Amino acid sequence: MSTSQDDRLALRELVDNWAVWRDAGDWDRFATVWDADGWMTATWFQGPATEFIERSKAGFESGVSILHFLGGHSADVVEDRAIAQTKMTINQRATVDGVEVDVVCTGRFYDFCRRDTDGAWKIVRRQPIYEKDRLDPVDPAASLALDPELLARFPVGYRHLGYVQTKAGFAVMTGLPGLTGEAVERLYDEGAKWLAGSSTPGVPLRAEG
Repeated sequence: MSTSQDDRLALRELVDNWAVWRDAGDWDRFATVWDADGWMTATWFQGPATEFIERSKAGFESGVSILHFLGGHSADVVEDRAIAQTKMTINQRATVDGVEVDVVCTGRFYDFCRRDTDGAWKIVRRQPIYEKDRLDPVDPAASLALDPELLARFPVGYRHLGYVQTKAGFAVMTGLPGLTGEAVERLYDEGAKWLAGSSTPGVPLRAEG
């Protein structure tokens, strides 16, 4: 087996571990997937991985239900750097205006990765790409009327996810990358520059103010 194939298998394991350990609340092992300078951007959070772990732990312990399921995976590897893309769904259960709902968002995890001094791959920056989503009442007989102005605040790729999270009290960032558009094209350009040796993994997205 070639070294590059070993690397691709290790990167897939890294991404799998992120989802399994985060959703299981295995915080000590979850911390090991991140580079020391790791950065996470999500709809509801933008910041250092260390803070993301603490916020995720607090949400987990308070009953916030956000789960992840992974699909196809591809990785571009150049020496000690990689860009990994993994198909995923984000599943969140919440109560909106008294109605229990499930929202499912489909997209990709776009990961800037680096091999550390021990030879292990770590995530330096994770930027989800939000492609499409939907919202369904858990009880098919339930009725829910959505606020069209709030729904329209968010891009089509995570419109319903943003709606549910805002209703749950999260500050949801707008303008995150979708399937097409300027934001995702900029992300791809940052990925190419990372593989070419740029000093930083692009400009991690964060809310203004």
